[in-house]
Amino acid sequence: MPLKSVLLLVLRFLHPFVTRKTLKALRNCLNSILRNVKTLLKKMSVDQSEDQKLDPIPPHFDPSKPSIPISYPIKTLEDLDSGSYFTSFHYPFNKSSVPFPPNSGLAQRPRILVCHDMQGNYLDDKWVQGGDNSGAYAIWHWYLIDVFVYFSHYLVSLPPPCWTNTAHRHGVKVLGTFITELDEGKAICRKLLSTKESAQKYAERLAELAVALGFDGWLLNVEVELEVGQIPYLKEFISHLTQTMHSSLPGSLVIWYDSVTVDGDLTWQNQLNEKNKPFFDICDGIFMNYTWKEDYPKLSGTVAGDRKFDVYMGIDVFGRGTYGGGQWTTNAALDVIKKDDVSAAIFAPGWVYEKKQAPDFQTAQNRWWDLVEKSWGIVQHYPKDLPFYSNFDQGRGYHVSIKGEQVLSSQWNNISSQTFQPFLEYADDPTSNTIEVHVDFKEASFSGGGNLTFKGTLGAKASISTRLFVGELLMGDLPVHFTYSVKSEGNSQLGLCLEFSSEMKGKKKLLLASGGTNQFSSKFSEVIVPHQPRKPDMASGWVLQESSIAMNKYTLTEIHAVCYRKQPERSESRSNTQDPAEYFAVLGHIRISTSNQNTEFPPSTSWIVEGQDVEWGGSQGSKTLSLRISWKLKDGKNSPFPRYNIYVEKLTKQSVRTLGGKLGGVQEYVGVAQVEAFYVSDLVIPSGTSGLKFIIQVCSADGASQKLDEAPFFQLNVEGQ
Repeated sequence: MPLKSVLLLVLRFLHPFVTRKTLKALRNCLNSILRNVKTLLKKMSVDQSEDQKLDPIPPHFDPSKPSIPISYPIKTLEDLDSGSYFTSFHYPFNKSSVPFPPNSGLAQRPRILVCHDMQGNYLDDKWVQGGDNSGAYAIWHWYLIDVFVYFSHYLVSLPPPCWTNTAHRHGVKVLGTFITELDEGKAICRKLLSTKESAQKYAERLAELAVALGFDGWLLNVEVELEVGQIPYLKEFISHLTQTMHSSLPGSLVIWYDSVTVDGDLTWQNQLNEKNKPFFDICDGIFMNYTWKEDYPKLSGTVAGDRKFDVYMGIDVFGRGTYGGGQWTTNAALDVIKKDDVSAAIFAPGWVYEKKQAPDFQTAQNRWWDLVEKSWGIVQHYPKDLPFYSNFDQGRGYHVSIKGEQVLSSQWNNISSQTFQPFLEYADDPTSNTIEVHVDFKEASFSGGGNLTFKGTLGAKASISTRLFVGELLMGDLPVHFTYSVKSEGNSQLGLCLEFSSEMKGKKKLLLASGGTNQFSSKFSEVIVPHQPRKPDMASGWVLQESSIAMNKYTLTEIHAVCYRKQPERSESRSNTQDPAEYFAVLGHIRISTSNQNTEFPPSTSWIVEGQDVEWGGSQGSKTLSLRISWKLKDGKNSPFPRYNIYVEKLTKQSVRTLGGKLGGVQEYVGVAQVEAFYVSDLVIPSGTSGLKFIIQVCSADGASQKLDEAPFFQLNVEGQ
């Protein structure tokens, strides 16, 4: 029997024996218990193991002391008010390095908000400089998302910068979460909503955090019962936060969760109505609870009027009371919401990962998001701006490569390393395709830890096209340069199909392909054979393809990969060449730029590099070193570079050279930084090492990287320490 029914039976039994006043008090008490149980059930994650319940902050954690940089939440109003976060050792590492385009608002159409709630969060993603779990959770279907919310049950959830960096790169806004719940939440609200000044103060603290860390606003979830007298101060908190965010960061968002009503009752409405609309009216949107009925999206849109796209109907992917059942039928709710022309809020898509959906996370994730695409369609388009670069890295893998050479051969994860993700179409029956296409982590990469692998069989004159990107890139006067890297076996060939459109001139399809393209003459407006430059520093097996295209006033709308086989010489037997043959090719990266966008890196003399918080450790005969390295341009300008590879060279007496001399030793890859600082932790120093040279390889947005001989560095003596 449902808990609420049991409580009603208790009240009916007591009714003849108690006064009306006592009965009312009992009813209020039981309702409070019911609400707390409901909130607790929402808070609990299904099948959480004990280690998943651990606090994300390590034991005895002192945020003021140097340690491996992590992301962590703020748990109390006192910590929020004091601004102690800004004096933390970890604060500079948690800043996003990829800004959202300034003054960019949301599209005026139905949108998709994704609320990431998984096992309490702050898991693998809390390691700002990356972790060592190649199986870490990630999202890569950013082209189906408008807004991303980082959610946990701590008071203030600050999104780890890896999420902000990659979401911004794909045009997706990122929100943190402010939540009050249970008895602790009631106590917080008594203080927060005690006066108008208090409400404004804490709103300003939240705005300061969002602006300083580079994310785009807040989801507000006040999930406790309030006194009617607190409601005016709650409205002040919401409106002041919204106004402060808008003035500090144009294009920012504050979204209210459907929980407490204007009467102070904690009763989820599941639709926009007179009980929650006053909150909706003073912020940027409302996230409706999940247990709505089929006509609620339409009714909510009618109430919202010209702001109907700011209504986000909730869907719990775990399916706990949600319309349509969630899980593999999440699209049933999406179809209704889309039909009624309002927006959707998808809660906990990490269900695919948490519940270990078969056959593996990569396949199940692609299948689940394919349902979203079929229901809703694509909402983000890229390339839209130049330069454009993708190495198909999902932010996790088994190795890291630079220009085809492996610099790391161990497991890792770092969502900040994601570049633009391909719009790969999921095949329900992969056996129906002769060529299987997937992001591959184990095949050697040209750049980063991933690539696109094409494997199967293909007839001699057959070709298969695979969607890579859906763009909105307006071509200008300057020719546009396309560069991509390919590794293939046998007569397997891989080209790029570029689709352009123009209102005046119609559509054009161009094929970039090297050799054996006679069969394509009738399929494309033009076939262009790319130039293949020789790169002495590039690993063997990889071939660079370069082309320049002038398509002024056309818009690049789609990029496809085209698999085909090189045509044989005439002397070869026709019977052998007509049969399907093994096909294997790897696409390592794509870069699109104009001639005036070639990166020039400042020389090492343009930088100030410092080592701080130096700590030596280890036992006799074996030393370890921890330190923070920071760098900045001498001219005081902000660095325009989004990424830095960190190497160390361990010098001996024989290898010590003058500063600025040519590198001759071995440079070991240490990690990657998205800000102008990196923390080296417990670096093992072999005996006989006299000095350490930390090299900061500057990388640009188009995938180029500075030569190590010309990169800034920090040198540290080991002897005598």
